[in-house]
Amino acid sequence: MEHIVFLDRDTIPDHIALPSPEFAHQWTQYSSTRPEQVIERLRDATIAITNKVVLDAAILAQLPKLKMIAIAATGTNNVDLAYCRQQGITVSNIRGYAIDSVPEHAVAMMFALRRNLLGYHRDIQQGVWQEKKQFCFFTHPIGDIRGATLGLIGSGGLGQAMAALGRALGMKVIFAERKGAEACREGYLPFHTVLAQADVLSLHCPLTNETRNLIGSGELEQMKDSAILINTGRGGLVDEQALVDALRCGEIAGAGCDVFTEEPADDDNPLIANSDLPNLLLTPHVAWGSDSAIQALANQLVDNLNAFAAGIPQNQV
Repeated sequence: MEHIVFLDRDTIPDHIALPSPEFAHQWTQYSSTRPEQVIERLRDATIAITNKVVLDAAILAQLPKLKMIAIAATGTNNVDLAYCRQQGITVSNIRGYAIDSVPEHAVAMMFALRRNLLGYHRDIQQGVWQEKKQFCFFTHPIGDIRGATLGLIGSGGLGQAMAALGRALGMKVIFAERKGAEACREGYLPFHTVLAQADVLSLHCPLTNETRNLIGSGELEQMKDSAILINTGRGGLVDEQALVDALRCGEIAGAGCDVFTEEPADDDNPLIANSDLPNLLLTPHVAWGSDSAIQALANQLVDNLNAFAAGIPQNQV
């Protein structure tokens, strides 16, 4: 009998049903797990489920019974994959579940920022309309989406879905080659070219050592001062202080961030500390979180467990 331990069940809303695994098992779940609780909670586990709880080599070395880690998300940077491969621990993740939810969230942010909806909403709250005494007022530029250039970093399922939405809206879509690449693959433009041409730059790539701080002060300087940046990928892709500085000095026109370097972000995070900026739109890592997407995640998570128990692991990383 497998002993399954879900370390952070609260990352899936209560109203989303988790199917029962189809094999003999003992199920234990915790709403959340602090780092110092991980080893004790996984001591007898053969299968661990984690969304964001870190399972590094130092922790895994103390869990000899562990045979599988099921990541309840797409991102794998919280698990030491090299150690797992070395020790024969199967690791699976979730794929394709938010193919609609994340791009739709990014598009919503794009529209809100391109049309300065947040700025106008705050103006009304502060009585600007009453002061102007006209049927309308223009305190912020309003840009159309049709005809704008959508620059995409990341060309996997989410990047391609974002591209499809952009084209449907009448945007010109361009994909960036990897930063620092000597040559471009067919269908890609040099990284710096995409930065310079994009009216909207949207990030859909994983966080790795190579992509950490992918967008910093140098990259922001290369963007149009009318451009907006959307990050629904990973917080570490963007240098947050550099982004705030760029917004304040007008190097770019706006930014939408659904992800942060540390989550939950505290008051010291540059984005949180500057959340009063009218051209900065923040959401708490919910782009993936439509009900239909989370149910698909839950179903696939248990499918991954069933496949492992049947001896045919799927979605391995």
